[in-house]
Amino acid sequence: MVDEAELREQLTDAFEDADYPVSGPMELVPALPDGPSTTFESGEFSMTAMELNAKTSGGEFPYDDVETLVDDLLAELRERGEL
Repeated sequence: MVDEAELREQLTDAFEDADYPVSGPMELVPALPDGPSTTFESGEFSMTAMELNAKTSGGEFPYDDVETLVDDLLAELRERGEL
């Protein structure tokens, strides 16, 4: 079972140091600790940042803050049955 609070924390930690506002997913890459290979895991869920970008629309850019970005990513993962 996926712990969404844990996943939210991981996503927030990974993307919070991006230079907001960001206008596209490539602007988030420098903030990631392991670049596109940064992995997000909780329970049975495991996805790299690269997979996250490929399996979602990436969000509704531009984003002014990390909270809105993470909210949208989690909502889309739920909608796609990944969580």
